[in-house]
Amino acid sequence: MFNFFKKKKGLEVCAVADGEIMPITKVKDDVFSTKMLGDGYAIKPSNGDIFSPVDGTISTLFPTKHAIGVKTKDGLEILIHLGLDTVELKGAPFEVMVEQGDEVKAGQQLASMDLKQITDSGRDDSAIVVYTNMDIINSLDPEEVAEGNVSHGNQVQTIHFK
Repeated sequence: MFNFFKKKKGLEVCAVADGEIMPITKVKDDVFSTKMLGDGYAIKPSNGDIFSPVDGTISTLFPTKHAIGVKTKDGLEILIHLGLDTVELKGAPFEVMVEQGDEVKAGQQLASMDLKQITDSGRDDSAIVVYTNMDIINSLDPEEVAEGNVSHGNQVQTIHFK
């Protein structure tokens, strides 16, 4: 009866990789930095292992392996974009360990990327995490991630839904 007094716990979002985390506004691509696709964060990875930031279902798997979509039980859609302009590499630097429709847990490895192959091609190897359906989000805590070192599985943001 008095449940409206209880604060709803938000969805914890974890780091998708080990490395240097940064606000999405620091990504060197206007589509991401202006939050055109949604809010989120990015990591300059120290190795190529990519992990799920949340529990969910693999909703999208691009044939070029450069992007993976995860949908949570709350309906949040998260895009994990591996590098910038890497679609042009036609999947070469990526190995994906999941298939569309798979159920995944936060911290489960989804893919690996060959960072050297990406940077040798003149591209940025940042892993970008974007919440693409911002209309269901009330707030992010913190609103913008602080820069610094992070390990995959570390909590980076909490999402509170409308």
